[in-house]
Amino acid sequence: MTPSSITVAFIGLGTMGFPMAGHLSQQGYQVVVYNRTDATAKKWLAKYQGKQAFTPAEAASQADVILSCVGNDQDLQQVYLGEQGIIGAAKPGSILVDHTTASAEIASELDSAAKAHQLEFLDAPVSGGEAGAVNGCLTVMVGGEQSTLSKVAAVFDCYAKAVNLIGPVGYGQRCKMVNQLCITGILQGLSEALKLAEATKLDINKVVEVLQHGAAGSWQLSNRASSMTANEFDFGFAIDWMRKDLAICFDEADKLGVALPLAKQVDNEYAKLQQRGYSRADTSVLIKQFDDEQR
Repeated sequence: MTPSSITVAFIGLGTMGFPMAGHLSQQGYQVVVYNRTDATAKKWLAKYQGKQAFTPAEAASQADVILSCVGNDQDLQQVYLGEQGIIGAAKPGSILVDHTTASAEIASELDSAAKAHQLEFLDAPVSGGEAGAVNGCLTVMVGGEQSTLSKVAAVFDCYAKAVNLIGPVGYGQRCKMVNQLCITGILQGLSEALKLAEATKLDINKVVEVLQHGAAGSWQLSNRASSMTANEFDFGFAIDWMRKDLAICFDEADKLGVALPLAKQVDNEYAKLQQRGYSRADTSVLIKQFDDEQR
């Protein structure tokens, strides 16, 4: 089948969903969008080709593939299982894909509901941030069946550079938890390293140039070190959202008896930064924990 013969519904046009749905439209898919805030859907339609639905059910009823990227577990329960939700309206045989970062439990709940209605489901959280969504180079971590993933691989290719099946439903979300914990630790180490570099009068750009190709190299070092030292923290993924993701990690770790001391330390620092008015700053604002006035 060609993209023009496939209708894709996209539920949630936030920081990530807006450009992801845009890539689908640009690649020739018939796209139906739903967003809780009507003005955002109108803004999307002004930029891309597609149709607007006014409930998740209306969007789902028209689609072969239904994608979602919303805020949290509660949002997912509403858009999938609510009175005007996806599950009750989707055509049998449709494929449901959730790109939200949420719990493994909600993924299993949605999978069970989907199977009861002859639908297929994948939990498929993404990594790469706003820039990755805009540039169509996200990483997708998938939980579900390979046979289902194969059916939507071309859809994922519109906005992803890497797509990997991790395991059964729920394993995509668990892999995303690991991803967020890695980012948390790297940002703490980078924050401390940059403060030392600053104190010793090192040229940060030269430091990045030297280190990024060695053992200390990371995406955060290459993309955030200079902006962190320039006091710039407006790069999309807010600490409000990171704390939401870390809460999911802590809940999963508690169930498994796994200690996460560094992540809990960083989460505490993020809580202090929220109190200082940095809720919507991106996660690299962690370096401001070392501000002189806060010591």
